[in-house]
Amino acid sequence: MFDSVRDDLRTTLDEIRAAGLHKPERVIGTPQSRAVAVTAGGRPGEVLNFCANNYLGLADHPEVVAAAHEALDRWGYGMASVRFICGTQEVHKELEARLSAFLGQEDTILYSSCFDANGGVFETLLGPEDAVISDALNHASIIDGIRLSKARRFRYANRDLADLEAQLKDASDARRRLIVTDGVFSMDGYVAPLREICDLADRYDAMVMVDDSHAVGFVGPGGRGTPELHGVMDRVDIITGTLGKALGGASGGYVAARAEIVALLRQRSRPYLFSNTLAPVIAAASLKVLDLLESADDLRVRLAENTALFRRRMTEEGFDILPGDHAIAPVMIGDAGKAGRLAELLLERGVYVIGFSYPVVPQGAARIRVQLSAAHSTQDVDRAVDAFVSARAELDAATAAGSAGSVEPAGPVKPARSAGSAG
Repeated sequence: MFDSVRDDLRTTLDEIRAAGLHKPERVIGTPQSRAVAVTAGGRPGEVLNFCANNYLGLADHPEVVAAAHEALDRWGYGMASVRFICGTQEVHKELEARLSAFLGQEDTILYSSCFDANGGVFETLLGPEDAVISDALNHASIIDGIRLSKARRFRYANRDLADLEAQLKDASDARRRLIVTDGVFSMDGYVAPLREICDLADRYDAMVMVDDSHAVGFVGPGGRGTPELHGVMDRVDIITGTLGKALGGASGGYVAARAEIVALLRQRSRPYLFSNTLAPVIAAASLKVLDLLESADDLRVRLAENTALFRRRMTEEGFDILPGDHAIAPVMIGDAGKAGRLAELLLERGVYVIGFSYPVVPQGAARIRVQLSAAHSTQDVDRAVDAFVSARAELDAATAAGSAGSVEPAGPVKPARSAGSAG
């Protein structure tokens, strides 16, 4: 049987490559940091890393690494079980309590990833008599989680409050209504208007859920994410997030929410009940990260300065960057093949970035998503911009000479709706 399937799969893979949509995996031989050594799939040697979610530069912080070493000795390597059998240690309960206090929520439940966290919420809380109203550009994990539930589904245009209100009116006959949005949209760097969303939720008797994976740790005065930024920490009912980005960059996710919501998730959320417990070493290291966040104002300031510098210089050089002030700075290219080739030329110049194309972003909206870090220096940022200018010149020259085939220089591309953003 597989012989015929193999031919079909090879054809599909060939079509992906021909369309410029192939996503190679480059191998690095160093810890995650501001600079990494590429050992396969790119230029050998050290390159500046501008494509990681390491916003605060904590992935290789010596105190976090030391906490992980200590945790291995004290708590062991893994739990070999799920939470309700024999997979709960004191370190897991301590982390849940610390996250609850940090995010201003009543309780928190840990998952092996935020994808699992989002996958476990909707089916547990919502039935066929309920409604979920979701932003069109929400993360793929939210979309997949909604699909698992039997709730009626409504979608509103990205950050469009008038459309959200219209969907809430259409869902007025539902028993429960849940508005769900990314706090920061991962492919665009746009921030959700949470205050206005909460106002609509109050008006139409709806709950509010926010996936704040690209915000917790560095957005808001104390790094508590978009609810803190908009002054609605007490008005958001459910916050999902990850330990795998600004909070140390390892893995693991969580749901921080009203106490009754978390209590029900512990009883019925399938990804929680049927997945191994988060490794204790990650839980312990995450506690150290939360310690560091209490005095991380300098890191948040440095990240903001690096972001402003990159966005300003790239705009001055004529690149099309989606507006905003988030550390996600999408450089819009349009054509998938051109975005991939530009990323290759940048790697040759010692700058590691990734071209994003369909299905991660909509057709015709290919981009290079640059992500700034507090670990970058001003010189790092300037070097990255200079590399963009040089790589663009080479690519445009090759296109003009006809060596780029049918690839045309791309003008500004307006962001389009997506079937679900990536991490």
